[in-house]
Amino acid sequence: MSEGRHDAPRVHLHRFLRGWRGWRSDVRRVEGRPRAGDLVEVWDGRGEFAGWAFWQPRAALALRMVALEGAPPDAATWRARAEAALARRRLDPSVPTDPVRVLHAEGDDFPGLMVDRYGPVLVAVAYTAPMLEVFRIVQPVLAEALDAPHWAISLDRTAADAEGSPPFEKRSAGCPPRVVFEEHGLRWEIFPGDGHKTGFFLDQRENRGRFAEWVAHARAEGRRTRVLDVCSYVGGFALQAARVGAEEVVGVDLDERAVAQAKRHAAMNQLGKAARFVHADAFSWLRQAVQNGARYDFVVVDPPKFVPSRREMEKGRGRYHDLNKLALQVLEPGGVLVTCSCSGLLAPIEFQELLRRAARPRGLRILRETGAGPDHPVRADFPEGRYLKCLWCAAD
Repeated sequence: MSEGRHDAPRVHLHRFLRGWRGWRSDVRRVEGRPRAGDLVEVWDGRGEFAGWAFWQPRAALALRMVALEGAPPDAATWRARAEAALARRRLDPSVPTDPVRVLHAEGDDFPGLMVDRYGPVLVAVAYTAPMLEVFRIVQPVLAEALDAPHWAISLDRTAADAEGSPPFEKRSAGCPPRVVFEEHGLRWEIFPGDGHKTGFFLDQRENRGRFAEWVAHARAEGRRTRVLDVCSYVGGFALQAARVGAEEVVGVDLDERAVAQAKRHAAMNQLGKAARFVHADAFSWLRQAVQNGARYDFVVVDPPKFVPSRREMEKGRGRYHDLNKLALQVLEPGGVLVTCSCSGLLAPIEFQELLRRAARPRGLRILRETGAGPDHPVRADFPEGRYLKCLWCAAD
């Protein structure tokens, strides 16, 4: 094929392009002298043009594809993609307008960029430095469509370290330092530019609402509703259970700031006496709970990404196994386990297999499989975009 631009640097792969990403180990040779963050042509092992990508030679993820054919995206292309992303959110009437995931990385053809809307503020996280300029291009489009004039954007620290880029955090003049919003009848807060990702995990929105329904249903039937939220972050699942009257709610997280924020969320919603949050390592806390004979009727396990890279696959798989095995030991017979993985490199069937091994010899039945909401679209040719996996299980 003769597509591409002959004066652009070229990266040649050993074989074929794997989805919308190219790893450093996939690269066979480089023509020209591209600098970190430059757009490069990508050619596969057959000598055929595969598309355009941002080049990051120091990172394990060396290529983030931005186009699979034709010319590289220009400002007009990025604006058109932003408008298409907004239109996709309008297709499903269940997608809220606030808060909402506005741009979802590869799922919206913005590799390495996530943008969430919280009231008047667009909060963005870039996972590759060149996306700062892309955000600057599309921010006016998003601001006008959503009536969100303020913005904050940061470069993920792990990505910055991997790329050798200086971390940054930028915000608009007058951007409010704190934003309060509502989800499922409760009030929450974020601090734009601070916290994990954009400050609140919007991908779990629908699962938090469903969890509250399950707890409320159990309570209406007269069943016990002792709830444990493992890796509770700022209290999302825990406080939804408290809202519907769970008899006991405990949240455990190692992040001291997140625990403090969870307690503030409880106070903001007059639930300070209905939920208890503990600053502790989840593994250590669960081992002690097992020794103490603690039992819960609902256990949520929603840990951070245990498999951030391919080289950490085995270690991460082991952590998922061990955490779920401990969680199952404090789950009451007949209880419900909601266990999650946000590791995109871990396939859904692999996650299910880890859970099967963790549950032995106890019986465990999967009742429902869910993931992120429809404002987190997944490209059919990029299955890693289905990163969030939630298994709803009943224990024998």
